Amino acid sequence: MSTSTLAIIGTGMVGAGVARRAVAAGLDVILSNSRGPETLTGLVTELGDQARAATPAEAARAADLVVAAVPLTALERLPRAELTGRTVIDPMNYAVYPGARVAELDSNELTSSELVQRHLAGARVVKAFHNIGPKQLLELFRPAGAPDRTALPLSGDDAAAKKEVTELLDVLGFDAVDLGTLAESWRSEPNTPLYALPYVGEPPAGLAVLDLVAWFQGAPGVPVSAVRVGELAAAAVRGRAGFQMQ
Repeated sequence: MSTSTLAIIGTGMVGAGVARRAVAAGLDVILSNSRGPETLTGLVTELGDQARAATPAEAARAADLVVAAVPLTALERLPRAELTGRTVIDPMNYAVYPGARVAELDSNELTSSELVQRHLAGARVVKAFHNIGPKQLLELFRPAGAPDRTALPLSGDDAAAKKEVTELLDVLGFDAVDLGTLAESWRSEPNTPLYALPYVGEPPAGLAVLDLVAWFQGAPGVPVSAVRVGELAAAAVRGRAGFQMQ
């Protein structure tokens, strides 16, 4: 891998999960969030000497590979100038809240990652880490060549950036399956067969939305091969975009 440092903007469940896996795999991480470095003392202490805290702009300047683990509604707050020239991993998903709809996503005119790329015009956006939960990310890693190694999908418009992210996934213990351009990233978004379920199995019937989310967050990981990821992506049919949050 060409870099040994990963910058992470956003330290919710996804950002913290990626940070834990990255440190365990031997990478240095720079953590940042909208509330300031002083709020990250506990996480930095947990992760040890391989982690430090910074502002989002400082984190973006300090690493060529950046995970933008923020809600899609916070896209405008990302440090656009500092992310210019960087490879930005986009794990964001579109969640449909009252008052937070995006017409271009509702109409399937764009995928959410195309929206991210349009906003971060100087960066190279790669969609990844968006369809697996942090708990499963921390359980399913395996060494290269392991028969039960799990694969994760990625999408992007820049071949060199996708290669960088493929190398990162390998270091973290996962195979990568390239689904194509950002316009094709819908194949692994919410409401498709490749989103979440393959990595946890079937949930109990009859769960309300919030209970279903809680079940996903706590479910043990189920390995998913690269072949299976490809099959599920090919079987996807584009429907209504986004989580439907009630």
